[in-house]
Amino acid sequence: MKKSILQILLAVMAGIYGLPGAGYAQADPHFSQYFIQPMSLNPALTGAIEGDYRVSAVWRSQYGNTFSTKGLSAEMPTSKNINLGVNLLNQSSSDKAYNYTNAYLSIAYTGVRFKDHYLVMAMQAGVLNRSFNVNQLQFGEQWISGIGYDPSAHSSEVFHKPNVFSFDAGAGLVYYDATADRKINLFGGFSAFHITQPKDPFIAGGDKQTMPIRYSLHAGARIIVSSLLNIVPNVLYMSQGETAEKMAGAYVQVNASEQVDLMFGANLRFRDAISPFAGFYYKGITVGMSYDTNVSTKNAMEINRNSVEVSLSYTWWRKNSMKTKPFYCPRF
Repeated sequence: MKKSILQILLAVMAGIYGLPGAGYAQADPHFSQYFIQPMSLNPALTGAIEGDYRVSAVWRSQYGNTFSTKGLSAEMPTSKNINLGVNLLNQSSSDKAYNYTNAYLSIAYTGVRFKDHYLVMAMQAGVLNRSFNVNQLQFGEQWISGIGYDPSAHSSEVFHKPNVFSFDAGAGLVYYDATADRKINLFGGFSAFHITQPKDPFIAGGDKQTMPIRYSLHAGARIIVSSLLNIVPNVLYMSQGETAEKMAGAYVQVNASEQVDLMFGANLRFRDAISPFAGFYYKGITVGMSYDTNVSTKNAMEINRNSVEVSLSYTWWRKNSMKTKPFYCPRF
């Protein structure tokens, strides 16, 4: 059966994120520094911060600068066992032929406690937009032997709906141990996104195609080595349709001074890439940078899939708010 250019592009989109076994269903954009946009990993992480408010931004360039991904989020815990957050994400190709945007509101309930052990439940709802600029796409039939690309040449490719808006929703659970003065605090969670399974009506007859549910399973621990050193090992497994991703790694946080923390570490995305990370914290501001370098044994002719990410987040407290809380954030 002949593959359409859209099917091929969606398969490439899955390959961008190192998801082996990619089919035609699109894989969600996401970041190597997933802890900067935690609501895109699990809505139950909404407001899991050591502060009263936090805003975060992250930018990723990859695939030979062919694709860029931007994320922006804001979150806050409340005194009513409810945490609130907003998460925005956009991915686009450099030629503006492809665009993916989502915007979600997350609500997490934190009232289930067993002493200092917490079980957080959350829902997420919002809008998902996917679009293709057909005028920016080139098709095989427009490449003519001896001439090259001819944009005026006819193509038999037909896009049914190149711009689609859909309602979307997700849910998640997170457990974490917030026991004060414990040397090891465990955390873990499970989430499901696109539980409404938005349709993919891009090509004729595509109304039967739906966005597959993305499942995420993550876990880790905060290990307090000393008053100056914390280690955070972590693992992540995600699956979406025929795709899957497995990651494992660790981060180290060093208390360099009363107001400055230094952070470094790396994650390994199995069969794909290693992502070293370095950053610092100063007076509520956290700056981080990571670089994904390909370590897979795939065809050497494959296009460069290395990528770079830069992140910035700011956490602050309300006036007269206590800055020391017996709480260990279930993420880095």
